[in-house]
Amino acid sequence: MTATDHRPGTVAGQVEGASQPGRPRPDPVPAAPTGGTAWRYAAAALVLGLTLTVGFFAGRAGAPASGPAPQAASTAHLGHGPGGLEVSRDGWTLALDTPSLIVGRPGELAFRITDPAGTALTTFQENHERRMHLILVGRDLSGYQHVHPEMSTDGTWRVTVTPSTPGPLRAIADFWPQGAPAGVTLGVDVPVPGRYAAGPLAPPEETILVDGYTVTLDGGLRAGESNQVLVWLGQDGRPVNDLQRHLGAYGHLVALRQGDLAYLHVHPAAASQPSSVVAFGVAVPSTGTYRLFFEFRHLDEVRVAAFTVVV
Repeated sequence: MTATDHRPGTVAGQVEGASQPGRPRPDPVPAAPTGGTAWRYAAAALVLGLTLTVGFFAGRAGAPASGPAPQAASTAHLGHGPGGLEVSRDGWTLALDTPSLIVGRPGELAFRITDPAGTALTTFQENHERRMHLILVGRDLSGYQHVHPEMSTDGTWRVTVTPSTPGPLRAIADFWPQGAPAGVTLGVDVPVPGRYAAGPLAPPEETILVDGYTVTLDGGLRAGESNQVLVWLGQDGRPVNDLQRHLGAYGHLVALRQGDLAYLHVHPAAASQPSSVVAFGVAVPSTGTYRLFFEFRHLDEVRVAAFTVVV
């Protein structure tokens, strides 16, 4: 399915020798430049000083010597608790105005956020440079999109979507009502009529290729523990040290749990300058299989790397 914002890139390939606790692993960037081993050991020393209060991966390396080490995460960049499981929460309801969408045809997805009286909310505060973040994904975790609808004066949010396959399309709205103490995440299924056949998840891989970029997820996921996850980026055998800010940060991570699609939106540790490694902190609530979507911006284009992780 397609919409107005970014989509996952083509995912293929795997680097053998997945990392194990206490064991060094191959460089995440193939054909690393001379001195790459020293670079990674120096990076590891830098990242050991990182303090992340909440996390879900045991990272073992950090920013390259050519860029700054990630700074400690602030509460504004830590992951929220799992959300998107309910259509109503904290007095707010995701009211879907689109009865269904048609496979292969552009259609308008319209919805409102309403209060207990059914009145549409029209005042939202910006959260990571947008008033509304909308995640669209199939129930089998395929076709991930992160889009930003436009709101009309009556409080109706609209975005154009073209479903590529039939079946339930999960819409997860992540927003912050003006004056509320915290953000809210609501979810609803959008019907897409037709014969539905859930596709299998991609197998777990530590390193994948996305539009010519080598993206490596560093660590081991543990439920209920505070750890960190590091995402390494390379291209043409060299580290990518010139990431651009995307929604106010150098990367974003969305985690969705297979089955109920419990949602976590994670923002990275603060960094004053870009680096080829992005550090995140979050806590996954349970064991299970998760699909992790890492969003990054480079050369004025946003791409998405998707990983399957089994806890």
